[in-house]
Amino acid sequence: MPPSDASPRYLEPLLGVVFDLDGTLVESDHDFVRMRREAVRLAERYGVVPGKLSVTQRIHEIMEIARSELVHQGVPEGQILRLEVDTHAMIDAIELEALPKTEARPGAVPLLKELSGRGFRLGVLTRSSEGFARAALQKAGLAPYFAYLRSRSSPGPAKPSPEALLLILEAMGVPKDRALYVGDHAIDAECATRAGVRFYGVLPPKPEAPGAMTVDRFLAIGAKAVARDLTDLAQHLGLRASAEAGTTAPPA
Repeated sequence: MPPSDASPRYLEPLLGVVFDLDGTLVESDHDFVRMRREAVRLAERYGVVPGKLSVTQRIHEIMEIARSELVHQGVPEGQILRLEVDTHAMIDAIELEALPKTEARPGAVPLLKELSGRGFRLGVLTRSSEGFARAALQKAGLAPYFAYLRSRSSPGPAKPSPEALLLILEAMGVPKDRALYVGDHAIDAECATRAGVRFYGVLPPKPEAPGAMTVDRFLAIGAKAVARDLTDLAQHLGLRASAEAGTTAPPA
């Protein structure tokens, strides 16, 4: 869904901040290549013609194309739904394998502590499952800061649909022109810009990884600012959260 205004107006002050999870607030080691490979294998088992899907596509793209292909073939809706259930179950299982090594990204705790202390409403919008997202927040010590969370397990559209972001903002009671979405991936920027919500990019914890976002790539797809890490993000927000000492100070 396109934003209602081609040039959205952003109002001050900010009232709420929504964060992506994996790569933004926490570091984990998801085996995305395996997820994509298994998603393609399942789709082909359900009848998608080999060669229609690629492991280079994002998982939500694989699932969307698979559904479209099966609908075109006249496959019953019940069978398509079974494919989607099986695919989500497979992804959930692979995600949970990454949980033991999942930890807070440096600077996350002091940043969230100061934002919370200043009265910002905080939320998480992620394509991870509900189970992984809540367990990861708990393990990383970030769960107390988030009363609001939307995952791919939540009813309704999932990220990168702009509706997913608008739904969590509605639950938070934050108008979209007083909100900020923070993420480390292109689909985060896509979701925010299509929803008419300002977006700040955070460079990924492994900038050398293939396909990792850069400052130029973020700015080209609509980011209003790009931070090196979460400590730098605090500076962009006018905070002085210290990742090392965990101290805070009022903005200048």
